[in-house]
Amino acid sequence: MHAFMNRMSEIVATSQNYYATSDVLQHFADMVSVIPIGLDPATYPSPDTQTIDRLREQVGDNFFLFIGVLRYYKGLHILLEAVRHTDLPVVIVGTGPVERELRARASNDSLDNLRFLGQLTDIEKVSLLHLARAVVFPSFLRSEAYGVALVEGAMYGKPLISTEIGTGTSYINIDGETGFVVPPGDSKSLRQVMLKLFNDDTLAGSMGEAARKRFYAYFLADSMGAQYMDVYERVLSQ
Repeated sequence: MHAFMNRMSEIVATSQNYYATSDVLQHFADMVSVIPIGLDPATYPSPDTQTIDRLREQVGDNFFLFIGVLRYYKGLHILLEAVRHTDLPVVIVGTGPVERELRARASNDSLDNLRFLGQLTDIEKVSLLHLARAVVFPSFLRSEAYGVALVEGAMYGKPLISTEIGTGTSYINIDGETGFVVPPGDSKSLRQVMLKLFNDDTLAGSMGEAARKRFYAYFLADSMGAQYMDVYERVLSQ
């Protein structure tokens, strides 16, 4: 790995947080640039009333939404533990290696407040983002380097819940401003902040608006593209 990276002209990290907490990248400090992943709102479909109404009838609204591949490091087993013995509604979108295990656990624990929707179309995902109370992202290992679903949640003005794993998740989501950041693997803390957002409309609204403002300030695709262009020009000029 070190031999490979030594042959690079430049290395890009997707957040200052990840770079600052990476022992590997510290060895290449003079080669590292930080460019956050950005999105273009114009590339996302506008949901139609029919799709929104169909999904509202299926799962309701004001739920906590997770979108992503169901992998071991996503921390969904922690989310399931957090909502046990509560009425907190959760919708999980995506498929993946731990899906069967998670579905079995939800069934065994009688988690009637949790719904697995599997893989959906882009317009269905956007519709769910419109209906959601907040985006929850309980990844608990550094394998989660960034968290594009958090950026999507911010783009749609949703408060965010994530964990402190020293990566881009805590660059996207600022604790107490755009949402809440809790210790990784701590289902009790996760439950507490979910209850706060669920029971306080004013707090959820203000954090969602702060998340939207942060998206437009830091996470636009045009800005990402311009920064990569600068990197390419530096490398080609050497």
